[in-house]
Amino acid sequence: MNREYHIETKCIQSGWKPKKGEPRMMPIYQSTTFKYDTTEEMGRLFDLKDNGYFYTRCQNPTNDLVAAKIADLEGGVAAVLTSSGQAANFYAVFNICEAGDHVICASAIYGGTLNVLGVTAKKMGIECTFVDVDAPAEELDKAFRPNTKAVVAETIANPSLVVLDIEKMANLAHSHGVPLIVDNTFATPVNCHPFQWGADIVTHSTTKYMDGHAAQVGGAIVDSGNFDWEAHAEKFPGLTQPDESYHGVVYTKQFGKAAYITKINAQLMRDLGSIPSPMNCFILNLGLESLVLRVERHCYNAQKTAEYLEAHPLVGKVNYPGLPGDKYYELAQKYMPKGTCGVISFELKAGREAAVKFMDSLKLASIVTHVADAKTSVLHPASHTHRQLNDEQLVAAGVSPGMIRLSVGIEHIDDILADLEQALEASEQ
Repeated sequence: MNREYHIETKCIQSGWKPKKGEPRMMPIYQSTTFKYDTTEEMGRLFDLKDNGYFYTRCQNPTNDLVAAKIADLEGGVAAVLTSSGQAANFYAVFNICEAGDHVICASAIYGGTLNVLGVTAKKMGIECTFVDVDAPAEELDKAFRPNTKAVVAETIANPSLVVLDIEKMANLAHSHGVPLIVDNTFATPVNCHPFQWGADIVTHSTTKYMDGHAAQVGGAIVDSGNFDWEAHAEKFPGLTQPDESYHGVVYTKQFGKAAYITKINAQLMRDLGSIPSPMNCFILNLGLESLVLRVERHCYNAQKTAEYLEAHPLVGKVNYPGLPGDKYYELAQKYMPKGTCGVISFELKAGREAAVKFMDSLKLASIVTHVADAKTSVLHPASHTHRQLNDEQLVAAGVSPGMIRLSVGIEHIDDILADLEQALEASEQ
């Protein structure tokens, strides 16, 4: 009798399933190309009539095994890995959009995503409207247009820690016949399953908690298989009409629930690349095996740290959805009852200069352009990840000039708090 494994087991067992005499560890297929015996065999692969591998820019066995594991963790039908989380978010949108189309995106979102949709996609003729996802549904409804093709948001926004009301946004998107794309990087499938609440496509920066050690850069796109592209065929011709660059294949007809991911592999990867190396995918898989253990420790340490900061006389404001007084506590309890993430944002009462002095005085925590790995790290978003935004955009993204983003690692909590204490004392001097 088959049974559904718990996520702890899936992190270990999903993906590579060795047969008799095969290596227990997933192999690294470090090859650009794959050999066949006849011209006909290779031709059928290029026509998408047979399954197989011919060039790693399109697909690679190692990459696909790790993608299958992430799809299983999220409860999706298929997934594809990309060279970065930024590439994942771009491909997720570009796979169903073209010049003249429109997308809606949460304003409280990672600065890189805000820039790629607000600036780069605009140069391609794709317009983006940024919205406050906390606004009432009837207000958000006004942002939709006849040419809107997707809604984009994060389960937990980086760095403002806004928690998305997934169900509300999914219902809105579906009422206009478009999918909800959710970046689940911070919560991870350990703490949140967006598909259960109506999201259609999930993305990840696998560089973060999934890898967990800052050892590789990567991204993932997972399709739930639930959005009915055929029911809205006129909106998504790239999936529902013949693709002349692939001999007229209609992805929804030939690949069913796998249509969306197949199109990314066959078309976007073929034309644009942005693949991860097989070695990077191997490293990512090692991180995935310990994901549950690490996320639990991250959340425990972050909760203790948030409580410490909230009670500290030098701290003016703490954003962490695990705090009962936090604006997003109730939403976090609904969507992430086991915990949220290991990231906290906070402000010192003394302002930006004190924040800089605090950060420069840290000894255990590192100032790095990274977040969500095993080591405690700190960053000043207004000066770093969101540096390209003006003051008005910073406010819309939930980033104040004095905000500090603290990524709490898995070190001993006493050592983390001691480091924060001495740095806070130094910020006064």
